[in-house]
Amino acid sequence: MDCDKCDREAVMHAAYSGAHLCDAHFCTSVEKRVRRRIRSDALVPSDASPENPQTWVVGLSGGKDSVVLTHILDETFGRDPRIDLVALTIHEGIEGYRDESLDACLELSEALEMRHEVVAYDDEFGVRMDDVVESDPMDMAACAYCGVFRRDLLERYADEFGADKLLTGHNLDDEAQTALMNFLEGDLEQMAKHFDASIGPFAAGDDDLRERPASDRFVPRAKPLRDVPEKEIALYAHLMDLPTHMAECPHASEAYRGEIQELLLELEENHPGTRHSIMAGYEELAALAAQRYRDDGTGADLTDCERCGSTTSGDVCRKCRLLEAL
Repeated sequence: MDCDKCDREAVMHAAYSGAHLCDAHFCTSVEKRVRRRIRSDALVPSDASPENPQTWVVGLSGGKDSVVLTHILDETFGRDPRIDLVALTIHEGIEGYRDESLDACLELSEALEMRHEVVAYDDEFGVRMDDVVESDPMDMAACAYCGVFRRDLLERYADEFGADKLLTGHNLDDEAQTALMNFLEGDLEQMAKHFDASIGPFAAGDDDLRERPASDRFVPRAKPLRDVPEKEIALYAHLMDLPTHMAECPHASEAYRGEIQELLLELEENHPGTRHSIMAGYEELAALAAQRYRDDGTGADLTDCERCGSTTSGDVCRKCRLLEAL
């Protein structure tokens, strides 16, 4: 098939839109969607200036999603004096896997001449994920431990670096899976948290319902890739010849999310556009849920962990409880 926009050979067909695109027009399409999301979520505030720049910390793992996000952000803002970009890599202590992905992070950050910081579980917590998986005192999936530790370090170091926003490479598949899991669990409070933490816009004009509230407790997160399917991100990384570590974590074991992933892939194949539809409806419902929990005051009361000072809803944060068990 030929590209819909020129006479060159198409490299991809998007069933959800019917588009056939060549390599150049496909890459342009991905970049446009990311930049449109940045605009619609109002990531760049109106008062950002060379004298008052924003600092954005980007979670860079070396995988395709974070590498593509970092590349597009640099293409968009690398020479914009209003935005300072900092790449942050977390080393979990997984033999071979993270060392190889760290090489991709270093290669990319050096090529982009971007500030790059690396922090490790071993240095920060005195544990390595390989050892955590072996001991597993809480009888949980590895991802349950790792997710808590990663979030803590991303948040803590984003705050230490003076970040105005923390950007992560979650794609359309990731977010649609999360949305469907929250739907199936009937978890309105989690929908509200999801909206206010990472998918609500920072400014919404007269539509106050859709604008997330400011918080001095957390560095606000954003997900500029969330309109782009996972396979398209992988294709973009390949076509742009970006340094990417494609291997999956050897400890990955989120069984429920895996079931949801397979379900969504089947639905998308039979009904193209399902992921986009799920997210469109979910964002509206999540905004309503967020408004409800803000208005009735039923959201969790946040305080400082009595051991490490992290923000938590209890006396001791989840990270400290896990470390104590380990």
